[in-house]
Amino acid sequence: MPLVLEQVSYTYRSHEGNVEALKEISLQLREGGFLGIIGHTGSGKSTLLQLMCGLFSPTAGRILLDGADIALKQTRRRLHTEVGMAFQYPEHQLFAPTVAQDVGFSARNAGMDSEEVEQRVRRALKLVGLDYERFATLSPFDLSGGEKRRVALAGVIATEPRVLILDEPTAGLDPAGRLGMLATIERFCQLGMSIVMVSHDMDDIARFAQEVLVLRDGSCVMQGHPSEVFSHTDELRAINLGVPKSEEYAASLRKSGLPLPQGILTLNALADAIVAAVRPEQGADHGKGDCRADGRADCRADGRADGRADGREAARGL
Repeated sequence: MPLVLEQVSYTYRSHEGNVEALKEISLQLREGGFLGIIGHTGSGKSTLLQLMCGLFSPTAGRILLDGADIALKQTRRRLHTEVGMAFQYPEHQLFAPTVAQDVGFSARNAGMDSEEVEQRVRRALKLVGLDYERFATLSPFDLSGGEKRRVALAGVIATEPRVLILDEPTAGLDPAGRLGMLATIERFCQLGMSIVMVSHDMDDIARFAQEVLVLRDGSCVMQGHPSEVFSHTDELRAINLGVPKSEEYAASLRKSGLPLPQGILTLNALADAIVAAVRPEQGADHGKGDCRADGRADCRADGRADGRADGREAARGL
């Protein structure tokens, strides 16, 4: 597995003394997996991401990359090339005079020749939905907010990392920018990338994640498949977290007496469940066209675009 955390804790010093930011976190990110992380502000989400990409070192426990401890110098060097992170509001880090120069910076910094850098810039821009011929020579500062965000993300994936870490990728975007970013994430899914994403939007987590980790005050309070985690509506609300709109509507209908299953993650799945509850025979036929019971987009490793394990090679051909 690309990344494994074993009982990882992180403590830092403040003017008030030692602060335990994370407490004995364990998780596994498998090849092609998608892990969603949720929690209220200050729960430790960003600290966890920065530990996973090697910016911080755990004060207890281990982080393993392909079974090797990232505390080892050689493994940490690999981590910096194989794990890419897009921070919250990554467009604030744009600096180069043109889009192509900005996207290609990390590849050039890694010592690649100009031809390889250009090919990587072309592939990265295509993956984030931006045409090279149109955008390469433009100033990144003249683009829309959503385009700037995707240019910044292209700079991260130009090094072609195995694991991509996204911290609130849709935060602050207008509706058009948000749709563009979600389409970009879906393309990454279809190519079989291993992804870790923090988001306050439960619908986005439900749409993409195979596993959800819930943090509260630095501790993991819940972990599992999205349908399982989001079935605990009351527990999540007690720690100031929501659930996907579909599950919220379903909870209201259950209180009205409609027998709906727990963990409904999409509006399409909710519609199927309502039909099945009202007209059981019709509902059985109605759901036959869905790719899975919860009606999710077919973009996960367990149902992603043919489940390609060779998606990264396909990306090279773009």
